[in-house]
Amino acid sequence: MVLSIIAIIVIFIISVILFINYYPSFGGDISKERQSLYTESIQFDNGIFVNTNRVNMDMSFLETLSLARKFLFEKVENGRPKQDILVPKIDSSNIANYASPTRFLWFGHSTFLVQMNHKNILIDPMFSDVPAPHSMLGSKRFSSKLPIEIQQLPKIDAVLISHDHYDHLDYKSILVLKDKVGKFYTPLGVGIHLEAWGVLRENIIELDWWQETSFDDLKFVCTPARHFSGRKFSNRQSTLWSSWVIQSETENIFFSGDSGYDKHFKEIGNKYGPFDFAMMECGQYNTLWPDIHMFPEETAQAGIDIKAKKIMPIHWGAFKLSMHSWTEPIERLTIKANELDLQVLTPKIGEPFLLNTNQSTKRRWWKQKDQTIDY
Repeated sequence: MVLSIIAIIVIFIISVILFINYYPSFGGDISKERQSLYTESIQFDNGIFVNTNRVNMDMSFLETLSLARKFLFEKVENGRPKQDILVPKIDSSNIANYASPTRFLWFGHSTFLVQMNHKNILIDPMFSDVPAPHSMLGSKRFSSKLPIEIQQLPKIDAVLISHDHYDHLDYKSILVLKDKVGKFYTPLGVGIHLEAWGVLRENIIELDWWQETSFDDLKFVCTPARHFSGRKFSNRQSTLWSSWVIQSETENIFFSGDSGYDKHFKEIGNKYGPFDFAMMECGQYNTLWPDIHMFPEETAQAGIDIKAKKIMPIHWGAFKLSMHSWTEPIERLTIKANELDLQVLTPKIGEPFLLNTNQSTKRRWWKQKDQTIDY
């Protein structure tokens, strides 16, 4: 009996090791040679990337056990919608034939299609049902359908990626997208995952914080964030994380990526603001990790810091990755934004919208009784 138990444990351990080392969704690993390319970055220190104001990412063993227990066994009131979020549909021709003005399509969480200057730009493409290395290792998306299936998307001119976590960089999505994308833009190191999944290195542009690059008549700027990276325990902090600025001659847009609140928002606002529109992280926060995700009140203040005319809360509405109710982020943000006289846009997932839209928090689509509204 004892030998059988030992054999089961050994087989389990070997299976986990093989899974982590060979399952493709974990992506690539940074080699020593690749690390040498990052030594000039002030964010790269002793073989890892760090935040400007250092963040302690180490939880105690008891804290880790407590968190695991909460996720597995504690029921969060209104943690998920009581029914699937109903998502309007958009067809491929609507996207392919769209010309102007600048238009946005939110897929929930942090994934966007931005149609700007006759270009299709995807941000943090995550189209899978579960934000995890395997579909059995996480909870499913709040909506069973997407506005458009990823296979139906037309040519994508550029993809911007903020960091390498599973809810922002998805293996299956990249496999489908890679042959229809012109260029991938990432923070330092993230390209190693794309290369592991078959994206040609010459189609990947890696940038450090504050570096700018031109994409035809647009400018992309890799800007700071306060977060961390890693797709498995052995490669945490091996790639950089970022926010992004997207500029045309007439419009200025900001995407926060994942970030805790810090002085970098004011620095970005002073250098590149004011912004016509900002997509701001607001969700999956917890008192155990206050430095790497903003609370909704901080999201509103960050919108003021970057000098945004309008903000939209993102990083909510699709997945349960923390212990708050699924509607708490938008409701808390709305209250604080009203105090700060900050305009908030709240389009429904799958509803195309323009920068000059008059949508406001008066339309509370996330309330259950309103979810059957068809736009």
